[in-house]
Amino acid sequence: VFLTERCLPLAGMEWVDIEHRTFSGILTSIFWSIGNMLLAMVAYLVREWHWLLVAVTGPCLLSIVCLCWVPESARWLIANGQVKQAHRNLLRCARMNGRKDFTVSTEALRKMAIDKKPGGSYSYISLFRTPVLRKISLCSGVVWFGVAFSYYGMSMNLTGFGLNMYLSQFVFGIIEIPAKMIMYVLVNRIGRRQSQAWSLILTGLCIGAICGTRLLMWAIAVMGKGFSESAFTNVFLYTSELYPTILRQNGMGYTSFVARLGGSLAPLVFLLDEVWRSLPEVTYCGVAVCCGSVAFLLPETLNVCLPEGIEDIEKTHAPEGMPPLLK
Repeated sequence: VFLTERCLPLAGMEWVDIEHRTFSGILTSIFWSIGNMLLAMVAYLVREWHWLLVAVTGPCLLSIVCLCWVPESARWLIANGQVKQAHRNLLRCARMNGRKDFTVSTEALRKMAIDKKPGGSYSYISLFRTPVLRKISLCSGVVWFGVAFSYYGMSMNLTGFGLNMYLSQFVFGIIEIPAKMIMYVLVNRIGRRQSQAWSLILTGLCIGAICGTRLLMWAIAVMGKGFSESAFTNVFLYTSELYPTILRQNGMGYTSFVARLGGSLAPLVFLLDEVWRSLPEVTYCGVAVCCGSVAFLLPETLNVCLPEGIEDIEKTHAPEGMPPLLK
């Protein structure tokens, strides 16, 4: 499930143009929200945890079958010199769109593969070898930690908002859909960076407000869950646009690993209420606001072509006076 969750957004992202990239990313994430609502309904009907586990993992078999119809990214194939397979996939895509052929010839694809052919294998260490890529990796890692930390912190505290656990999960799933629609408008109007930063900062402020006023706790919690889901939705789209094709999967894997650290630490914070009742909320608030502020250090990717190689990243986002690529 973890691998599928990371690979599917990339597979869709690399197949669409700039105009439809945001729509594709948001549409894919809506099914996550639908799954959250269905989880509440299934958990309410199936109380035995053994059968509940079977019920929620059964659809994974259908997902495995559907993956057979997902073609490999032509961008990735070209970047790795597999021109013939990329040509076949592009032809298949053109025919599905009612076209007999596409404008790029096989010779042009081969030239693109030669121009962008990687000089060697790439690993997670490659994410930190050049200045701009190092900054992107460090900052995006912090942002992913804050997003997952606050998201799972709120999601796991379902019984702490004064309502039934199943109803809370269902409402939290519903609020995610309008949050995603609002995020679709914002990322196209004010950009990815501002949307990412402020959605995470507002998540932290809502969590902080919960410990300040208990009367409106449920309303603030729902609002905070909406901001949290907005941050989670945007971070997938934003991060995939930051990394080049040859390192996009490595970058998403690295940031997802950091996010899992945040998700693993999130439930442990509830133990801090033995020290001070409001300390968990204060911790979630502080981490979300600090990590959201780090997002301001990332470059903007609105209406920017997806980078193919490390050179594209360094040339596009290198500060003035700095060599575009330090070899």
